[in-house]
Amino acid sequence: RGRTLDDSFIILDEAQNSTPEQMKMFLTRIGFDSKAVITGDITQIDLPRGQVSGLVHAERVLAQVKGLVFHHLTGEDIVRHPLVQDIILAYEQGR
Repeated sequence: RGRTLDDSFIILDEAQNSTPEQMKMFLTRIGFDSKAVITGDITQIDLPRGQVSGLVHAERVLAQVKGLVFHHLTGEDIVRHPLVQDIILAYEQGR
């Protein structure tokens, strides 16, 4: 608790399964000359029913904060087997 990560490159993977409190704790550790990359797939949230994803919440709350950038990837960005791309695109179209 209370640690600041200066001069660091910080990665938070699978962030869709963080809670808003966990996400805030992570984000408030970023220090001077640090960069943070947060990844997650909001179609793969495994939190208990009714629990809000920290990743979804962070984008909603922080969308206008200068210095933060949100990038959204699509099926076109998939670098796995072509069959995986077809599967993901089919699921996206079937929503």
